[in-house]
Amino acid sequence: MIGIIDVGGGMKAIYSAGVLDYCLDKKIYFDYALGVSAGSGNLTTYTARQRGRNYTFYIDYVFRKEYMSIRNFLRKGEYCDLDYPYSVLSNEDGENPLDYDTFINSKTDLNVVATDAETGSPVYFNKKEMKRNDYWLCKASSTIPIVSKPFVRDGKRYYDGGIADPIPIRKALEDGCEKVIIVLSRPKNFKKSLRKSDKMSKIVLKKYPETVRAIYNRANKYNGVLNHILTDEKLKNKVLILAPTDNFGVDTLSKKKEELNRLYEMGYDVGEKIERFLNN
Repeated sequence: MIGIIDVGGGMKAIYSAGVLDYCLDKKIYFDYALGVSAGSGNLTTYTARQRGRNYTFYIDYVFRKEYMSIRNFLRKGEYCDLDYPYSVLSNEDGENPLDYDTFINSKTDLNVVATDAETGSPVYFNKKEMKRNDYWLCKASSTIPIVSKPFVRDGKRYYDGGIADPIPIRKALEDGCEKVIIVLSRPKNFKKSLRKSDKMSKIVLKKYPETVRAIYNRANKYNGVLNHILTDEKLKNKVLILAPTDNFGVDTLSKKKEELNRLYEMGYDVGEKIERFLNN
């Protein structure tokens, strides 16, 4: 079984959108997909085989005040309103609806990871849990603390999947993948560290101490897993890592159209490595 992991990264994940469009152009269809944060949205569109759809969200819709804006914060108490991309735009009566029939019948087995706000642990979901016009898994996996309120479903609260399992290679291998492509949103040599916003979580997320603990440990977990993948000889022919050589100043909430385009094009151009990897 061939799998792909998209680790997300907010606006930086437009790099992966380029990779996935290359795959659709070349009819490269993975058996298994695992999305983290923005990667869940990217892979949902890929699973629905809608080439170019992700690009529109990063280059057009993200600039709308209904998506990310101070207005949202003043009106709703959160800067990023995930209902806009994953409901208003994506429902069948929306401006850019997800092709649900193709999505649910696709041979790509899509899974996403979210973080349980109470326990700080990863929770994995399968695409079968998303019904037509109810694309809640993308919201659960992409809810960034501080930027958004926790996503609530059936009494459970969720935050961004990248907190608990930033590079879920173990899950992919446990699920039966023999080869895995991992799409990062930062260069391979990038080492994560504790950010100012992470330190703010102690105040903003005091109701969720286990999530705060996971946030404080996220950088070490990311760095450790990536180092393991890069140095473990057993994974040498099993895993292909695709990563940008430069982020061009794009960060999680960037709205820099020229730089976003450059990241997308870089992702598209590197897609050819997948063909070589799969043919070896």
